[in-house]
Amino acid sequence: MVGEGFDVGGYVDMMVLLLDLPLRDEYRDGVVANFERIQAIAQLVNEFPLPDNMEAASVFER
Repeated sequence: MVGEGFDVGGYVDMMVLLLDLPLRDEYRDGVVANFERIQAIAQLVNEFPLPDNMEAASVFER
């Protein structure tokens, strides 16, 4: 269900108005394309199964 029916172009147009961002017409298609890529990546991350007993790490180490 994630992403079904989500209008990326409409979202970009709404955010431009809401945030009062100047977005020139020649850049709009590129911005929409990037948001579509972001949506696809986020969907993969959100669909990754995690066990119910998974806890957030309090300390991250490299």
